[in-house]
Amino acid sequence: MLYKKHLTREQALQKLKHYCGYQERCHSEVQQKLYDLGVWKTDHDEIMANLIEENYLNEERFAIAFARGRFRMKHWGRVKIKYELKGKKVSDYCIKKALQQIDEEEYRGTLRKLADEKYAALKSEQYLVRKKKTMDYLMNKGFEAELVKAIVEKE
Repeated sequence: MLYKKHLTREQALQKLKHYCGYQERCHSEVQQKLYDLGVWKTDHDEIMANLIEENYLNEERFAIAFARGRFRMKHWGRVKIKYELKGKKVSDYCIKKALQQIDEEEYRGTLRKLADEKYAALKSEQYLVRKKKTMDYLMNKGFEAELVKAIVEKE
């Protein structure tokens, strides 16, 4: 049976500082990393507190960076971003704060652009099929049903 070599508190803290310095992390990712590194359970809270104190770990900053990145790079809607953040055990307060950072004009513009592109790509389909497939695509991207419906109806 294999057993993990346990790191000292100091070694673990150094590794995690590097881990958190590389990119924003949420608390659950850092907790998982602590388990993966084989750090004693008794040291977890102290290490987490130290990372938060030294500002390596900030859930609100993580949530904002995550929401902004997923919206700008992957064109995800608020529903999908919220769902993913909940899956990472981010607090409702931080999720709400992160979603407020998404500019409404830019959000609607992206939705309109995605709708136009998808609708144009389905030109061989019948009108209603095109409309339905476009709506399904946008809903899968995580955009709100009311917004999707309003934009696709204008097509």
